[in-house]
Amino acid sequence: MKVATKAYGVVEVDERQKIQFPLGLLGFEQLKDYVLLDAEQQPFYWLQSIDVERVAFILVNPFLFRPDYELDIADQELQDIGIVDPKDALVFAIVTIPADGSPMTANLQGPLVINKDAHVGKQMILMDGRWKTKHDIVAELNAARKAPC
Repeated sequence: MKVATKAYGVVEVDERQKIQFPLGLLGFEQLKDYVLLDAEQQPFYWLQSIDVERVAFILVNPFLFRPDYELDIADQELQDIGIVDPKDALVFAIVTIPADGSPMTANLQGPLVINKDAHVGKQMILMDGRWKTKHDIVAELNAARKAPC
């Protein structure tokens, strides 16, 4: 399948890269179909809308910079996307890279949880006060390196 992307122009993608978000994402509820692409710079990924080329999100695995990250999600929310066992889930945080040179941040309050077998996802909203919409990724990495083992 060919998809017009924000980052790479038109690319050929495998159907297995397609992820459906039945409820859409916050602010983009009308867009339900995306593809998950490896970014040229690891550890990042692109979540590209299939329907609107200019709608794409940079994603990162939040456990890379916050090993203590915990998702307290109701079983029903996970069952909505067919997840019974946590090992069936992929978890991503949406990354923001401000044009003004401000620090790159990740949204840990609204992670994307994807059923890796069914290719269905949902944006969760966490009520845990530790997780905010803007976590400075570099500062978090530096803090993790300095933390005692």
